Amino acid sequence: MQNNGMGMGIFLTGAVAGMVAGAALGASMAPSSRQIKRTVNKAAKKVNQAVDNLANAIEM
Repeated sequence: MQNNGMGMGIFLTGAVAGMVAGAALGASMAPSSRQIKRTVNKAAKKVNQAVDNLANAIEM
């Protein structure tokens, strides 16, 4: 018969190890603030260009 306390300890150790591994993987895959700023700036430029194109189309 298995000792329940030991089985629970092994389970909790595995669960904690999984959480740590998941947090490390998530942190390594998260974009840097520089990448986020670059993406936002590119999107803002595209929106400005679209607004300019629309304004030019309306004037014609």
